[in-house]
Amino acid sequence: MARIGTTPDRLTCAPSRAARELDLKRREFDLAANLGLIRTVPDEGGGGRRVPRGEIDRLRSGDGFPGALRERVATVGTTEGAKLMEVAPTRFTSLARFGLLIPVTFSLNRYRTVVWLYLAEELRQFAAEGSNVRLLTGRRTPAEIREGLKSGMDRRPRNWRGRHVGFLTRQAGDDPWARAAAVACLLDPADVADVVPDPHERAHLDRCCPRLPAHGTPGSRAAELAETLMTASEPDEVDWFRADLAHTLRTARRHLPVAEAPPPTPRSEPETLAPPPAPPAARPVPPRPVPPHGLLNRLLRRGRRWAG
Repeated sequence: MARIGTTPDRLTCAPSRAARELDLKRREFDLAANLGLIRTVPDEGGGGRRVPRGEIDRLRSGDGFPGALRERVATVGTTEGAKLMEVAPTRFTSLARFGLLIPVTFSLNRYRTVVWLYLAEELRQFAAEGSNVRLLTGRRTPAEIREGLKSGMDRRPRNWRGRHVGFLTRQAGDDPWARAAAVACLLDPADVADVVPDPHERAHLDRCCPRLPAHGTPGSRAAELAETLMTASEPDEVDWFRADLAHTLRTARRHLPVAEAPPPTPRSEPETLAPPPAPPAARPVPPRPVPPHGLLNRLLRRGRRWAG
């Protein structure tokens, strides 16, 4: 008799099996899990995340299955997104660079150009909101956006990082050390060492570190570019991540000193993005998003490991 999973009581199954039963591509499944649309639980045997059978049954019995679930994780690039919002691609890019449209994932094409992807559902909601009409119509983009773009503003990378740390802390659950590692993995190792001077604590954070999306062969130009995009870089953003790491670390120390902490669960296979995976439920859920700007605040509310 075929086994559903590795657990004796067969109450959970592996993500690959769950994706097949939910009629999702693996990238769609990963995104749905990140967004909180699919509940996962830790594998007590140390094999990564698993999906309760009851969760699969719940989703399969939902209205419009499987199309409704796939629609909630549908992603589009710039060209498709612009058509969906009925604006020119240049206007779409301006809104995204200014920080009003938040990417859910990215990939690198063969020319090592970054391809940002957005949740189609969020774009529809943005276009339907009356207060955004002035951003989508008119011959010219609003002056505040033009001025920001003149200075080279591009908030897409930091908005992706702000959103992704929400995904990672969701996966970390109630484990305070895993939550601290989720914040630390998006900081430069030098910043982590500065905030966490104790080498034993850094080593434990490293063991708890979640895997970030893989892009290209380790050490390749593509991998280096992706690593740059996945590392906080703007001064105020770095300060925010450092402060958040210090806060989560204090919580972890109070909860369980590192000397008493059990070994972390072995990491599952790395996530790959070629093309991308993966927030955000009907809404992205960054627990403490990177400080937003203007209309971005409203949109956000909806919704290297450093062992040295």
